[in-house]
Amino acid sequence: MISGANRGIGAAIAAHLAAAGWDLSLGMRSPTASTAAPGALVHAYDAERDGAESAWVAATLSRYGRIDAIVCNAGLMIPKTAIAISDAETASMFAVNVFGPQRLARAAWSALTASGCGRVVVIGSLSGKRVSSADSGAYAMTKFAAVALAHALRHAGWEVGIRATAVCPGFVATDMSAALTDLDPAAMTQPAEVARLVELALTLPNNASVAEIAVNGLLDGNF
Repeated sequence: MISGANRGIGAAIAAHLAAAGWDLSLGMRSPTASTAAPGALVHAYDAERDGAESAWVAATLSRYGRIDAIVCNAGLMIPKTAIAISDAETASMFAVNVFGPQRLARAAWSALTASGCGRVVVIGSLSGKRVSSADSGAYAMTKFAAVALAHALRHAGWEVGIRATAVCPGFVATDMSAALTDLDPAAMTQPAEVARLVELALTLPNNASVAEIAVNGLLDGNF
């Protein structure tokens, strides 16, 4: 299951895993047939809406009979300082970036446990490791929490074979990054490279668990 799978990093993950032979269930706020993963189940999923995860999990189990992994990729970035951002905007970011993945993991937990080697990947950010600018401050608050969520899920699922990893990229060549920086997209990490790291986290055995994977296209002295 991949949330936010309609574009950017999510679409790249879907394409990469489809090519590797995974059966995919793609969650999208506005579902459209996936060109990245033809034949995949596409289901309505809004990470901000409580209850959306249960319907998506049920549809996935109905289609495939099992869930081996979830990739929590849906994200929201509002570029404001921790002072300037409103309570409502902060709540929206936490809803999508933290509570959405938490609820999705909870809904899929029984199926992940049944697999004996369930996997959870939370797409975090280097903003979940350090605050690099004032305007990324509020976003960083949510991504710190998302990284902590990955660690919490790793502890919660360890004895039943569930492994959780936070994948933390810096700027990735997507529409979101283009709106935030004037860096050359060629200098940024590419979505396909993030997808390769997600596959690594999904396919490592239970005795080779990786808690975090950080990746950056730039030399970052703050990390």
